[in-house]
Amino acid sequence: MFSKACEYGIRAVIYIVAKSQEGKKVGIKDISNEIDVPEHFTAKILQNLSRMDLISSVKGPHGGFYIEEGRKDIRLIDIVRAIDGNKLFTGCGLGIKECSERRPCPIHDEFKQIRDSIKEMLERTTVQEVTEDLEKGLVFLKK
Repeated sequence: MFSKACEYGIRAVIYIVAKSQEGKKVGIKDISNEIDVPEHFTAKILQNLSRMDLISSVKGPHGGFYIEEGRKDIRLIDIVRAIDGNKLFTGCGLGIKECSERRPCPIHDEFKQIRDSIKEMLERTTVQEVTEDLEKGLVFLKK
Protein backbone atom coordinates (compact mmCIF):
# COMPACT_ATOMS: atom_id res chain seq x y z
CA MET A 1 0.00 0.00 0.00
CA PHE A 2 2.68 2.54 1.04
CA SER A 3 6.03 2.71 -0.70
CA LYS A 4 8.99 1.36 1.28
CA ALA A 5 10.23 4.94 1.66
CA CYS A 6 6.90 5.93 3.18
CA GLU A 7 6.83 2.96 5.57
CA TYR A 8 10.36 3.78 6.70
CA GLY A 9 9.57 7.49 6.95
CA ILE A 10 6.60 6.90 9.22
CA ARG A 11 8.62 4.58 11.46
CA ALA A 12 11.53 7.02 11.59
CA VAL A 13 9.35 10.00 12.51
CA ILE A 14 7.65 8.02 15.28
CA TYR A 15 11.07 7.13 16.69
CA ILE A 16 12.30 10.73 16.38
CA VAL A 17 9.22 12.03 18.21
CA ALA A 18 9.77 9.53 21.02
CA LYS A 19 13.39 10.63 21.44
CA SER A 20 12.51 14.33 21.12
CA GLN A 21 10.17 13.95 24.09
CA GLU A 22 13.20 12.85 26.07
CA GLY A 23 14.99 16.02 24.93
CA LYS A 24 17.29 14.10 22.60
CA LYS A 25 18.36 14.53 19.01
CA VAL A 26 19.04 11.28 17.18
CA GLY A 27 21.47 10.46 14.41
CA ILE A 28 20.92 8.42 11.28
CA LYS A 29 22.80 5.41 12.64
CA ASP A 30 20.60 5.19 15.77
CA ILE A 31 17.40 5.73 13.80
CA SER A 32 18.22 3.12 11.17
CA ASN A 33 19.21 0.59 13.85
CA GLU A 34 16.05 1.17 15.88
CA ILE A 35 13.65 0.88 12.94
CA ASP A 36 15.67 -1.80 11.11
CA VAL A 37 16.19 0.15 7.88
CA PRO A 38 19.35 0.72 5.81
CA GLU A 39 21.24 3.85 6.88
CA HIS A 40 21.62 5.39 3.42
CA PHE A 41 17.90 5.01 2.64
CA THR A 42 16.97 6.45 6.04
CA ALA A 43 19.20 9.47 5.45
CA LYS A 44 17.57 10.28 2.10
CA ILE A 45 14.06 9.99 3.53
CA LEU A 46 14.84 12.15 6.56
CA GLN A 47 16.58 14.81 4.45
CA ASN A 48 13.41 15.05 2.38
CA LEU A 49 11.18 15.30 5.47
CA SER A 50 13.49 17.93 6.93
CA ARG A 51 13.31 20.00 3.74
CA MET A 52 9.52 19.83 4.01
CA ASP A 53 9.68 21.08 7.62
CA LEU A 54 8.07 17.98 9.13
CA ILE A 55 11.18 17.29 11.19
CA SER A 56 14.21 19.38 12.11
CA SER A 57 17.91 18.61 12.06
CA VAL A 58 21.15 20.04 13.37
CA LYS A 59 24.58 19.13 12.04
CA GLY A 60 27.61 18.52 14.19
CA PRO A 61 28.73 16.36 17.09
CA HIS A 62 25.65 17.15 19.20
CA GLY A 63 23.32 17.24 16.21
CA GLY A 64 20.75 14.90 14.83
CA PHE A 65 17.07 14.82 13.97
CA TYR A 66 14.35 16.03 16.29
CA ILE A 67 10.82 17.41 16.39
CA GLU A 68 10.38 20.95 17.59
CA GLU A 69 8.26 21.38 20.71
CA GLY A 70 5.26 22.85 18.89
CA ARG A 71 5.16 20.15 16.18
CA LYS A 72 3.37 17.41 18.08
CA ASP A 73 0.38 17.73 15.77
CA ILE A 74 2.03 15.97 12.81
CA ARG A 75 -0.50 13.59 11.35
CA LEU A 76 0.39 10.36 9.58
CA ILE A 77 -1.17 11.76 6.41
CA ASP A 78 1.41 14.59 6.43
CA ILE A 79 4.22 12.04 6.18
CA VAL A 80 2.42 9.96 3.55
CA ARG A 81 1.76 13.01 1.37
CA ALA A 82 5.34 14.25 1.79
CA ILE A 83 6.79 10.96 0.59
CA ASP A 84 4.18 9.26 -1.61
CA GLY A 85 1.97 12.18 -2.61
CA ASN A 86 -1.77 11.68 -3.05
CA LYS A 87 -1.69 8.63 -5.34
CA LEU A 88 -2.93 6.30 -2.60
CA PHE A 89 -6.03 8.48 -2.19
CA THR A 90 -6.78 9.00 -5.87
CA GLY A 91 -5.36 6.02 -7.73
CA CYS A 92 -7.14 3.00 -9.14
CA GLY A 93 -6.90 -0.26 -7.21
CA LEU A 94 -5.96 -2.04 -10.43
CA GLY A 95 -3.65 0.69 -11.70
CA ILE A 96 -5.90 1.72 -14.60
CA LYS A 97 -5.20 5.32 -15.65
CA GLU A 98 -8.69 6.03 -16.94
CA CYS A 99 -10.57 4.69 -13.89
CA SER A 100 -13.18 7.20 -12.68
CA GLU A 101 -16.77 7.51 -11.47
CA ARG A 102 -17.91 7.67 -15.11
CA ARG A 103 -15.66 4.84 -16.25
CA PRO A 104 -14.98 2.60 -13.21
CA CYS A 105 -12.73 -0.44 -13.05
CA PRO A 106 -14.23 -3.72 -11.73
CA ILE A 107 -13.30 -2.92 -8.09
CA HIS A 108 -13.74 0.88 -8.21
CA ASP A 109 -16.59 1.33 -5.72
CA GLU A 110 -15.25 -1.03 -3.04
CA PHE A 111 -11.68 0.20 -3.44
CA LYS A 112 -12.81 3.82 -3.13
CA GLN A 113 -14.45 3.04 0.23
CA ILE A 114 -11.29 1.35 1.51
CA ARG A 115 -9.14 4.20 0.19
CA ASP A 116 -11.38 6.76 1.93
CA SER A 117 -11.23 4.81 5.22
CA ILE A 118 -7.44 4.71 5.09
CA LYS A 119 -7.32 8.44 4.37
CA GLU A 120 -9.60 9.18 7.35
CA MET A 121 -7.44 7.07 9.66
CA LEU A 122 -4.26 8.82 8.51
CA GLU A 123 -5.89 12.25 8.87
CA ARG A 124 -7.05 11.68 12.44
CA THR A 125 -3.96 9.84 13.74
CA THR A 126 -1.11 11.97 15.03
CA VAL A 127 2.45 10.76 15.39
CA GLN A 128 2.16 11.80 19.04
CA GLU A 129 -0.67 9.30 19.63
CA VAL A 130 1.30 6.49 18.03
CA THR A 131 4.39 7.45 20.03
CA GLU A 132 2.44 7.18 23.29
CA ASP A 133 1.42 3.63 22.35
CA LEU A 134 5.06 2.87 21.51
CA GLU A 135 6.20 4.07 24.93
CA LYS A 136 3.56 1.89 26.61
CA GLY A 137 4.84 -1.14 24.68
CA LEU A 138 1.57 -1.53 22.79
CA VAL A 139 3.14 -1.09 19.35
CA PHE A 140 6.56 -1.77 17.83
CA LEU A 141 8.79 -0.31 15.10
CA LYS A 142 10.87 -3.39 14.26
CA LYS A 143 9.81 -6.57 12.54
